[in-house]
Amino acid sequence: MIHPFAYSRASSVEEADRQLATAGAQPLGGGTDLMVCIREELSRPDTLVDLTRAEGAREIVEREDGGVRIGGSVRLAQIARHPLVRDRFPALTQACESVGTPALRTMGTIAGNLCQRPRSWYLRSGFACHKNGGDTCPAASGENQYHAIFGGGPCYIVHPSDAAVALTALEAEVEVRGGPGGSEAGRVRRVPIAEFFVLPSERLDSETVLGAGEYVSAVEIPGRSAGGVQFYEKVMQRAAWDFALVSLAAVKRRDGEVRLVLGG
Repeated sequence: MIHPFAYSRASSVEEADRQLATAGAQPLGGGTDLMVCIREELSRPDTLVDLTRAEGAREIVEREDGGVRIGGSVRLAQIARHPLVRDRFPALTQACESVGTPALRTMGTIAGNLCQRPRSWYLRSGFACHKNGGDTCPAASGENQYHAIFGGGPCYIVHPSDAAVALTALEAEVEVRGGPGGSEAGRVRRVPIAEFFVLPSERLDSETVLGAGEYVSAVEIPGRSAGGVQFYEKVMQRAAWDFALVSLAAVKRRDGEVRLVLGG
């Protein structure tokens, strides 16, 4: 039996802040990974707060510097086909086009893609690994196709997001809202995406810097990363519809700077 939960739809970011400040509340966008996590008992929320109707949540807006602001609930398929993003940030559109299946891209959101849980078979199956409260990492010598080759330990998970690799090459910032104070605190912070994810050596209970009640409200890419030469490529165990064994986002900017970011 799946864990029971209540459903609430936030009509504004202020309402989302208030509702997510309540203990046991979790944000909901497309739910493509969250619902699987609930079924697998990796997550046991009391309330899911739907963020898709809050203002700006599903909008892609040009910034004054020529960059772009992408609301947290924008679907991956929408990013992949958006003319502004395709023209200026093709590495991101290629990354979004490579995610899962057409159905997953149509439902999955950019915030959810950045906040999905790792694809460790041991974590997902409830084994007593480091991520599940155990004191070992069975993947170190077991099923580890989607785990770290370099820099792992004590847990060897890697984050499965394709979009995160491209966004790191593009020097994006993640807009984070909320926290224990709810809307009264009016808390908004911007985190460089290179600092958004945390290593298992720093924190085992989460893969991001998000605290209680916080959620990703938007992603912003600066104008200096627009144009130039960009691409995203990934190698998969299967020919399609799989997570990356290794991926690469490459950007040669108009000012000549070259950025290479590896994932998978």
